[in-house]
Amino acid sequence: MIGLIQRARRGAVRVDDKVVGEIGVGLVCLVGVEQGDGPAQAERLAERVLNYRVFPDEAGRMNLSLLQTEGGVLAVPQFTLAADTRSGNRPSFTPAADPGVAQELFDVFVDTLSRRHAGTVATGRFGADMQVELINDGPVTFWLEAPPG
Repeated sequence: MIGLIQRARRGAVRVDDKVVGEIGVGLVCLVGVEQGDGPAQAERLAERVLNYRVFPDEAGRMNLSLLQTEGGVLAVPQFTLAADTRSGNRPSFTPAADPGVAQELFDVFVDTLSRRHAGTVATGRFGADMQVELINDGPVTFWLEAPPG
């Protein structure tokens, strides 16, 4: 399972010009589910997102996690993260999980975030055409993985 996290001053997701999820300071997390992923990967990725130290401490060093800052997290399902881009000029989505499985695991991911985090947990809408807005703070962006096995 893949999570592309971006430290944000704010973030929002719109579907049909209506905000379906938004946060203030926190992390925007684009989530891709790959074949072979299961609930263990969804839970592990959520734990990594919550505990990854990307927020500045009093000395300005990235030493604080989302759990410590109580910032929000905006989780956005994005199957294109699972694309195979190693050859040619067109991505292959063969590595991506089937939509039903992917939605189930995205829900496990979000549920784990919600159970473990006191801050805001917002989401995009699975399978929808979404417009994602964020003000990336830094910019700070990291690719996290919770591989099968």
